[in-house]
Amino acid sequence: MSTDLPEGSAATPRSSGAGGRRASTKSGRSRAREFALQALYQHLVGGNDAAAIDAFTRDLTGFHKCDSVHYDALLHGCVADAAQLDALIVPLLDRKLAEISPIERAVMWMGAYEFQHCLDVPWRVVLNEYIELAKDFGGTDGYKYVNGVLGGLAPTLRATEVAGDRASARTSKGTA
Repeated sequence: MSTDLPEGSAATPRSSGAGGRRASTKSGRSRAREFALQALYQHLVGGNDAAAIDAFTRDLTGFHKCDSVHYDALLHGCVADAAQLDALIVPLLDRKLAEISPIERAVMWMGAYEFQHCLDVPWRVVLNEYIELAKDFGGTDGYKYVNGVLGGLAPTLRATEVAGDRASARTSKGTA
């Protein structure tokens, strides 16, 4: 299994600009999302086995600072539910799934997975976390695509929460 990724490759972050968060301020869950994204990239591009990818990823510098339970859920949950996650994403795409970059695909898998299985994380936080990951790791405008797809999934996968947020936004606009 080839696991070396050149600097600047799709699964290594670009230097963070004004929107990026400093490594020292990232939560354990944010770090877990980054490691899970890199692992899913290896799965999608290399077809590598999740267990082998997991063992490699756990040896990477900084892994000890991440929420390993969240990482496990994302990596193994996305690999196990890949077909179901693709089925959720495909209706919102404007192109064939094969034309989506593996980074954006993995980011969308993870966002859809969190919408479904991590109900303790507010939907807006899920959306923001994955937009930021797409900015850091994806193509130039990939984050816009991720925003559109995950923003389209949220009302379906978190219907009550999204409706509540929209209702409270309308109420607060009416009192301003």
